[in-house]
Amino acid sequence: MDSPNLIHIASGVMIPSLGFGTYKVNGKTTVLEAVRAAYEAGYRFIDTASFYQNEKELGAAIATLSIPREELFISSKVWLDSDGYDKTLESFEKSCKDMGTDYLDLFLIHWPTERTMSTWMALERLYAEGKVRSIGVSNFEIEHLKEIVESNHIKPMINQIEVHPGFPQTELRNYCDRHGIHVCSSAPLGRGAIFSHPDIQEIADLNGVSPSQAVLRWHYQLGIIPIPKSQHREHIDENIDIFDFTLSIDDMQKLSSLEGERLFKTPEGALDCNSGEFDEA
Repeated sequence: MDSPNLIHIASGVMIPSLGFGTYKVNGKTTVLEAVRAAYEAGYRFIDTASFYQNEKELGAAIATLSIPREELFISSKVWLDSDGYDKTLESFEKSCKDMGTDYLDLFLIHWPTERTMSTWMALERLYAEGKVRSIGVSNFEIEHLKEIVESNHIKPMINQIEVHPGFPQTELRNYCDRHGIHVCSSAPLGRGAIFSHPDIQEIADLNGVSPSQAVLRWHYQLGIIPIPKSQHREHIDENIDIFDFTLSIDDMQKLSSLEGERLFKTPEGALDCNSGEFDEA
């Protein structure tokens, strides 16, 4: 099994080409087992958020690995209730304290709000001070990105969005490409919808891999960094084992042209929702 290679992003930082998602990975024992399994499988990019409510457990789990901090790429996000300049700085400090680190490799705005620019200015300050190595956004569509891109501020280095076969986000990805914004996929397996699609199963069978491996390889060949999540060792191992085969041009085109739809909330839906009932990629 080959490990994820590293990708240059606009900050000059190298980011692994596949990450380990931790949304709904909760509980001290569960987080510990998942982090250990992910590390042993070869993951070095761990993605979390203050909203996930697992940063303390992640920090404790990472500490048990007894490895240099620089061996890991850790990403977190500032939540809706902590947007704005001052609250964003406070959210960053809390995330670092909870995870037992004095810096983050990547810090994202979780969703766009009416205070996006003041939140972004806080991220720029953290970046200038060397407290974060890269800054970016999550769930931003073109109109939200334009607010930053056209303002003469630092451009986001990452946009973490919902992408999967059936919802390839081609126009948004093309916009990001034109502006040097690398795309991460927070929902690469489409909430499991891919497993029942006959075309995906056929492509997986032709390549001697599982449907999830075929779809994650599709992301990789498109230049998207997928961040699959799992609490189960067999799935953790399977999801990273995508670097010793290549999908054909025909396979790629078929996966890119599948019909489907968005499965998670829009930015507007996120702002309207009750956080206690919130579900995301």
